[in-house]
Amino acid sequence: MKIKLLFTIFLVFSSLSYSQVVINEIDADNPGANDFQFIELKTPLPNSSLDGYVLVFFNGTTGTGTASYLSIDLDGKTTDINGNFLAGNVSVTPSPSLLINNAAIQIGPDVVALYSGNATDFPVGTLATATNLIDAVAYSNATTTSPSSLMGILGISTCYVDVQPMGSISKSIQRLSNGTYAVNPPTPKANNDGSGTPINYITTSFNSSSYTEGQNAIITFTTSSPVTSNTTFTIALENGNFNSSDFTFDTNNQVTINSGSNTATKTITLIDDVLEEGDEEFILVVSGLPTDVELNNNSIVRRVADTDFQVANFGTPLAPTYGQVSSTAPAGYYASLEGLSGAALKQALQDIIANPSVVHLHSYADIWDIIRVADTNPLNSGQIWDMYLEVPMSKIDQQQGSSIVGKWNREHIFCQSRGGFVVADGDYAEGINVWNTTSAASTVDGVSDAHHIRAENGQENSSRNNKNYGPVNSSTVYAGPVGTQGSWHGDVARSLFYMAVRFNGLNVVNGDPSETTGANPSGNIGDLATLLSWNVSDKRDDYEMNRNNYVYTWQNNRNPFIDYPLLADYIFGANYGQPWFAALASESFDAAEIKVFPNPASEHIFVSGLTGTSNVQIFSISGAKVLETTINTDQMLPINFESGMYFVKVSNEEKQIVKKIIVK
Repeated sequence: MKIKLLFTIFLVFSSLSYSQVVINEIDADNPGANDFQFIELKTPLPNSSLDGYVLVFFNGTTGTGTASYLSIDLDGKTTDINGNFLAGNVSVTPSPSLLINNAAIQIGPDVVALYSGNATDFPVGTLATATNLIDAVAYSNATTTSPSSLMGILGISTCYVDVQPMGSISKSIQRLSNGTYAVNPPTPKANNDGSGTPINYITTSFNSSSYTEGQNAIITFTTSSPVTSNTTFTIALENGNFNSSDFTFDTNNQVTINSGSNTATKTITLIDDVLEEGDEEFILVVSGLPTDVELNNNSIVRRVADTDFQVANFGTPLAPTYGQVSSTAPAGYYASLEGLSGAALKQALQDIIANPSVVHLHSYADIWDIIRVADTNPLNSGQIWDMYLEVPMSKIDQQQGSSIVGKWNREHIFCQSRGGFVVADGDYAEGINVWNTTSAASTVDGVSDAHHIRAENGQENSSRNNKNYGPVNSSTVYAGPVGTQGSWHGDVARSLFYMAVRFNGLNVVNGDPSETTGANPSGNIGDLATLLSWNVSDKRDDYEMNRNNYVYTWQNNRNPFIDYPLLADYIFGANYGQPWFAALASESFDAAEIKVFPNPASEHIFVSGLTGTSNVQIFSISGAKVLETTINTDQMLPINFESGMYFVKVSNEEKQIVKKIIVK
């Protein structure tokens, strides 16, 4: 009797074990970008409910312990005719029954586990547990590492390795009939051993990869074999701001593939309105398919270019214009700099651009809103200008998640790690009317100073990394993408000069300084000689001045090296120690009109070429004012100075100029 009872218990246990869901296949690491990730579950019976199950992904990297980073609730999901259920990226084919974001699955060493429960039971950071565990797989992308702590907790004895370097053939980790796993070419939504019922898949295709407002999008739906009865399904295109006001169907939102056929088409007219909306994207979603047809692809994205955009009255950095955009600095903004030199000049400049009672500090999230305007492509207001690559990118391609391919993001010209810039906890966009105070001592605030943050292609930003700037023939510095024209050189130089004055502890130095990371960042970036050269070779243009003007509306400070590029030589370059006068940077003053002679002089000088009342000031090389007087027309001025170099500043209501003289 006991033997019969034990045998009955064994049969029930075996039946329950066999009926449970298992992890059938996982592909976490792809060659190149991880946009074909998926995980597949399997049940022994077709069309089985997955209610009450949850997938949990644990980070097994040393130092992070055994905490979860992602959970996927499976309530409402069912397996297909072969007992398979697929969750994966939108690029995976056949189309997953549940979409997950690109690169959402970490490539290991990690563990994916199936539990009885809900996603709410496993918030991010939940420690691994064997309680209610149904199945688990440990995997890694390196033969030398494994999530050993996790494996011990979850009772896993083997870690499977899936290494997918660039250019390799894609592989996945697949369950075998004996319960072990092997690494083979992926078989999403198909039995790993090639068995199962053939599925009639429907594939969606378009007549173009992108569109412009006013064009027709012709969509073709093709099944892998003719349907046995009229197959009708529904399509939708809405996505965010792209809605029914942006398109019309040829008839309605339904498509029918007639019995005996395997294809049908649908025409969508993309409305050319008069609204400046920027480029948009629609997502084609197919739903309502009968059970004998499944989707090979779905959630297909297509770009629609906006025809209603603005063109600025100035050029791009690659085709620059000059003199079309004027500085919006208020009168007297830089007046305190006159006649100063050396360290005193730098300090006075910092007092202006880092004044804690004037300058606004916005959040790092606000930077998106700032650069979407400041870095607008002058030829199309729906685009940003990618500084390093020297090309426009659609504003819709702003990076939202972790994927940087084809996206633009926020590039810190003075590298974050070198400056020790820190994003505040709970950082979020607050708008132009909300700000915090800041000072020259708050170096960490450089994380959200828009004067050195530009819109850049994500992949190029990654290549730039934390390198110094330098000549093309050096492999250890950043000289820019091959084939570009260096239209960003001066912009970079003037941004770094600004940062080195704006914040204490930041320095622009010669050479290729090493980086000190962690709690004591170096604060140094190079190469100063290169940057001074770039400041001259790539002149400030209208694009840069327009950007300076716009950032000023947010931060209430300006980049003085854009307003006066020559300042760089007086603070960092060959003119260090000489008194600064704004007239030195005047491009419209005709120096030939005014003469100061003789030069060298001994007892007197003559000032000629003026009409009306003018003010004359004479400064020593240390910046001390040694004479000031008012003259009318030409006049002789007696001088009784020590021998040396002096600067004669002559100004009237219309213009001013500075002349250099030698007193014997």
